[in-house]
Amino acid sequence: MFEKSPKSYTDLLGKTNRIVEGTTIKGDIISQADFRLDGHLIGNFTSGGRIVIGPAGSVTGDVKCKTADIEGKYSGRIEVEELLSIKGKAKIEGEVITGKLAVEPGAVFTASCTMRSNVKPIAPVNERQQAG
Repeated sequence: MFEKSPKSYTDLLGKTNRIVEGTTIKGDIISQADFRLDGHLIGNFTSGGRIVIGPAGSVTGDVKCKTADIEGKYSGRIEVEELLSIKGKAKIEGEVITGKLAVEPGAVFTASCTMRSNVKPIAPVNERQQAG
C-alpha cells in the first residue's frame, strides 16, 4: 500500500563525490553535488555545491562553485558565489572572484582578488523623491 521509493546511492552518501590521494584527473568535472578532492585535477571544475581541496590535493584550472575550502594547492581562476575559505597550509595563485573571503594565517595567497557585492543598488535621489 505505502511503497517507499528507493533512495539513490548518492542520497545515502550525502551527495559528496570524492577523489582520493594518489589519483590524477586530466579533464573537466561538472557536478551538482559537493566534492572533496585529495588527488590532483588538471582541468576545470564546475559545481552547484561546495568543493573542498584537501591538504594533499591540487587543482590547476578554472573553478566555479557555490562555496570552497582550500587546504592544498590551487592555480587558476576561481569564482565562488558565497564563501571562499583558505586554510593555513594552502597555496593559491591566479585570480579570485568571491562573495566573501576568509584567509587563515600562514596561507600563501598570490592572486588578484575581486569581491562581489550582494547589496542591492540604491535608487538615485530623484527616483526616491518621486516614489515618496
